[in-house]
Amino acid sequence: MLIGVKGLHGTTIHAKDGEIGKVDEVLFDDKHWTVRYLIVDTGHWLTRHKVLLSPMSFAAENWNGLPLNVNLTKEQIENSPGVDTDQPVSRQWEMEYHGYYGWPYYWGGMGSWGTYWYPGALLTHSVSDAEVAEQKAADQAHEHDDVHLRSTKEVSGYAISAADGHIGHIDDFVVDDKTWMIRYLAVNNLDWWHGKTVLLPPDWIENVNWPRRTVTVNVTRDQVKHGPEWVSGEPIDKVYEDKLYQYYSRQRPTHGDELRADEMDDSVEKMCIF
Repeated sequence: MLIGVKGLHGTTIHAKDGEIGKVDEVLFDDKHWTVRYLIVDTGHWLTRHKVLLSPMSFAAENWNGLPLNVNLTKEQIENSPGVDTDQPVSRQWEMEYHGYYGWPYYWGGMGSWGTYWYPGALLTHSVSDAEVAEQKAADQAHEHDDVHLRSTKEVSGYAISAADGHIGHIDDFVVDDKTWMIRYLAVNNLDWWHGKTVLLPPDWIENVNWPRRTVTVNVTRDQVKHGPEWVSGEPIDKVYEDKLYQYYSRQRPTHGDELRADEMDDSVEKMCIF
């Protein structure tokens, strides 16, 4: 299922033993364009009003307006490593956070989740003694790495340019509820095409100038102008995606669909355990 990030804002989050709060913001990494954390506003039941929740903590995908469920207790969340959500998240904090929950790291592999494409599959990975030793050595080498996590709220509004000029700005992000990858940037060209919104995959990005808040994609203005329109909130199915890629004469990526069926089953089973 694909859903706009704006549709997640305000969604209620439930722990095993009660409500935690509501989704306030979404953090993604700018290497894999994958959601790494939801920032949840806990209201007043915690002294720190915001916490970060990894996709690895979520139960079966149910992004349909219902409360989202995490496989954690309120006590676990309360005692988790704190972080200043107004400051950049450090790799050192991420290592402490993952260590607290006993989760493997998502970085360091070819997939968007380690060596996998699904967070649930990463959780089921059996770690050998050799991998533990290798990971400890890597910890010391990478604890000060730049993480490059970005807020979808902050990146919304970035200007988008085609190969031959300006085409609009980022209005939303469309996320896959299985891989948590950002599958599309929703680009609104209200600036000059009367508010038409089109979807462009992050794979087509040629350059991002973060200080200048600009993104360049390798399509033309005319292609975008006559491309398939997307109405915010409308379902995005395989038929629509095939039409989109055929129009731009691009090959549609599998986004992890090539995984073995048993690996996908393991991922879903793990994420459904309460």
